Parts: sequence; structure tokens; C-alpha cells
Amino acid sequence: MQCDVLVAGSGAGGLAAAVTAAKHGLSVIVAEKAPVFGGTTARSGGWLWIPNHPMQAQIGVADSVEEAATYLLHETGEKFDPERVNAFLAAGPRMVEWFQRETAVRFEPSATFSDYHPDAPGGKPGGRSIVAAAYDGRALGPMFAKLAPPLPELTVFGVMIGSGAELVHFMRWSKSARSAAFVARRLLGHGLARLFYGRGVRLTNGNALAARLLRSALDAGVELWDSAPVVRLVVESGAVRGALVRRDGSEVEVRTRRGVVLACGGFPHDAERRARLFAHAAHFSPAPPANTGDGLRLAEAAGAKVDESLPQPAAWVPVSKVPRGDGSFGLFPHFIDRAKPGVIAVTRKGERFVNEANSYHDFIQALFRASAGEREVTAWLVTDHRAIRAYGLGFVKPRPLPLAPHLASGYLKRGRTVEELAAACGVDAAGLERTIAEYNRHARTGSDPAFGKGGTAYNRFYGDPDIRPNPCIAPIETPPFYAVQVHVGDLGTYAGIVTNANAQALDANRRPIPGLYAVGNDALSIMGGNYPGPGITLGPAMTFGWIAGRHLAGAA
Repeated sequence: MQCDVLVAGSGAGGLAAAVTAAKHGLSVIVAEKAPVFGGTTARSGGWLWIPNHPMQAQIGVADSVEEAATYLLHETGEKFDPERVNAFLAAGPRMVEWFQRETAVRFEPSATFSDYHPDAPGGKPGGRSIVAAAYDGRALGPMFAKLAPPLPELTVFGVMIGSGAELVHFMRWSKSARSAAFVARRLLGHGLARLFYGRGVRLTNGNALAARLLRSALDAGVELWDSAPVVRLVVESGAVRGALVRRDGSEVEVRTRRGVVLACGGFPHDAERRARLFAHAAHFSPAPPANTGDGLRLAEAAGAKVDESLPQPAAWVPVSKVPRGDGSFGLFPHFIDRAKPGVIAVTRKGERFVNEANSYHDFIQALFRASAGEREVTAWLVTDHRAIRAYGLGFVKPRPLPLAPHLASGYLKRGRTVEELAAACGVDAAGLERTIAEYNRHARTGSDPAFGKGGTAYNRFYGDPDIRPNPCIAPIETPPFYAVQVHVGDLGTYAGIVTNANAQALDANRRPIPGLYAVGNDALSIMGGNYPGPGITLGPAMTFGWIAGRHLAGAA
């Protein structure tokens, strides 16, 4: 077969490249390894970090390329890549404007979702991140059945909860009649949709972004192949001329007139590369199981360079293991609960080790330091009865939903006293009692001199504004006491294929390999192993996908 462009993978980066190339007149095939489309994007929060995006004026946020570059220089340090960072900062706003004008993709801004280090040079307390607008899955037609579902542990009875005001309603449904009515309408609508379509039709967050990109790909004439892994690149005279794709039980050779784009989702489930790059042994990734490092291996076989030198090879996140009815377990990423007042994190020694309201990436880095020399990198989120009924904890939902199923499954531990809770968790009792006593002594006045919880705009974003003076601090003193164990997980990998400002894959001498591109988590992250803000994976993924599509079409 022949086409202009073959894209391996259907996450945001791959679909952005496919849609862009197709809208510029090229024939495009997307080959997705999994039986469904959307990749990690479909399971994600759907946020993109795009400084100076065109909607900042609507929300009263002032920004500049210089401020964003200063922030990224601070965040990435010696790994700062001026060529690709400048390309990202210049193209990001144009990418947003182009997709909203030319495709079914729509975004919504947030004035309050902060950079993760807003007090750093060039940081902002909000305004740089945008999220995919909610979408009606029925607009996909028959392709709706091929859209990857969201991560079930991040839904409520299967309902996808949108970020922003919708999330606030779900968090306050037991406190506000207005919020309770909103949640009731959403649950009713979801139930009716399941009767007719087998799943909810109102899509939010990353599922909405994946659906909007799929709709855009269909509209642009992109050919979409599912269950079609790319098994080998065709290399002739040092240039990539196509690939072998396994489809319907046989291998099809696809010859490309312009190039191949690798967007296979990085290596979160590549046991060999993970063992080489991750210092910890036990790792639990909520990424799709098909993300086994295919793109990196394909690129290396074609002569491309994979950089494994970043100080942090992945975007870390604490996850808890949620027992399922069939004996398996799902994974719950802890984004929000750590910031709530009356929640702390402790090691097996019963000691705090971090500002719990900091970003998930920072949380795990602190856990690595606290666990040096330990056989297992793990922690416990600890709270009391007041807080768990008000906010829930991990997969445990707030009142009026019951705690009993989670206690019965072993996901949630409980103790009538702190000492009893420590025994249930295997945590040092004396250490935990000292830690809670010291924490409570300051928490009663809303302070946290040990770690400064609630000290930044990002900390406070997920706090409880009804708790004053610090929305992230309250004492842990109302028995019984509860805990959930968390482990190291990732939201994607950072180590990847070395690329240039055009998203072209480079060889060991930093020369472009003709016909080969890499985007998304297959490409080396421009964040230098750090995590500066919400959407630093999807923002560059779609931007460099757009750049790659234009470059393939000669429109750059």
C-alpha cells in the first residue's frame, strides 16, 4: 500500500500530526496497536500547557514568551533545549488557534489552574493551561464504539467528571443543594445513555480530547486502522520509506511518500527499559497496556538516538491499587486528595516527608529521597473521620457513599486509635503518633512549618476554601482514623527519541533521519525530567504533532 504519511499511534500527538497533514492535502493512515483509539490521552485529564494561548485575554491573564522561557529554563536546568523550547513556545498558540478554526477540537481556559511552581522565576498562578471542552460521543457515529474508555477508577459510577466547575459540584454534592441537583442530573443522564449506547455519551477531559481529534481525523479523510501494530520500519539508503504493519493476521508493507510519525506512547509497560531506567522495583502505570516502547525500539533500529539521561525518566504520580470484583486491581492516580485539609502522607516510619499538596511528580521525588535504602518505595495517606467523610480519600468517595466496601476489600485501613491504624498499615506506631501530634499542634492555627502545605497557589487550588486560614490544613483528631497505601506510578515517560524543532528524529550525530518523526511520549520530553504545570505532556504532544504535520506537508 502507499500513502503520504503513516502515523503509529492514536494519542493526541499522533492524531494531531495526522489531522494536520491530512488538512494540508496529504493522504494519511493511522495505525493503532490497540483495538481502540485514543491512547493515554483518552485516560488523561485532557489539559494542555500552552503559554500565551489565544484565550488568555478572555480570562484576564497576561503572559509572554520571555516569561515562559524563563520558567522552563528554571525548571529544566542543564537539560534546557533552546531550539525545541523556542519552537514549542512559538507554535503552541498557533496550534491552538488552527485546531479551533479548522477542526472539531475546542478548548476551555482556566484562570486559576496554576503552574506547579508558580513562585519560581517566570511562573504563573494560573492561565497557561487549557482543557478540551466536553463532547457528545454520539457525534463520532460508528467510531464511538472504537473510542478508548476513560480510566474507570477516575469516574463516579462510570460518569466522567469534567474539570473546573463540574468537579467542584461533585466534591460539594453533600454540602450544597445546587451541587446535589447537578450531580443527580449527571447521574440520571449517564444512566439513560448506558441503556441506549452501553456507555455514557457526555465525554470530558482527555476522553473528550481524543474524541474531538478522532472526529477531526474522520472529517479530514484520515484512514484509521485499529489492532494494527507497526512491527518494522522500511529503511532504504538511510531514509525511512515506510513500515510493515501487522493487520488482520498478516503483515502489510505501507510505503510512504513523505514519512512515518512515531507516536506509540512511550515505554510505561516496557519491562526491560523500565528495569534499566527506574531505580525502584515495584511500578504501577495506569497507561494503556499497549504502550510497551514500540516507538523507541523502531526508532533505534532505524538509527535514531534515544536519550535516557534525564534525571527523572518518567512523569511520576502516586497510585493506589483498587481491588476489582474479578480479583484483579485497577489504579487510582492521587491528584486531588493529598491537598485536602486533614490529610498527610507518611512513610513506614510514620514520618511525613513532603508538602502533600505539591505536584504528584514532586511528591514521588520526595518519596524516593525518604525511601533511600528501603526495600519498597511506598507511603500511606492518613486522615480522620471528619476529612474522609467530607472529601473521600483516593477511590473512597465522601458521604453519603459507604466506607464498608473499601474496608472489606482491604483498600482502606481503619483504626479506632492512631496506634491501631499504624498496626493495620504496618507503620511504626510511635513514629505516627509523634508525627500526628506535631502536625496537629500547628494545624489548629492553619500553619505547617515543617513543609509549608498550602503555601502556593497550586497547593490552594485543590484545598477546601471553606477551611480558614489555610484551605489545605486541618487537624487529624476525629476518630476513627483511616489510611490508603500509595505506590510509584507514572503519567507517561520522559526519556525518548531525540528530535529537532521540526519533530524529526535525529541520529547519534544529531542529523535528521529522512522520513522519520517522533511526537508525544515517544519523543524526548522538553521538560528536562521535571513537571512544570498541568498539561506539560499533552501541550507539547499536540504542538509538535502540528509541527510535524506541517513539516511533512512542506507548510512549515
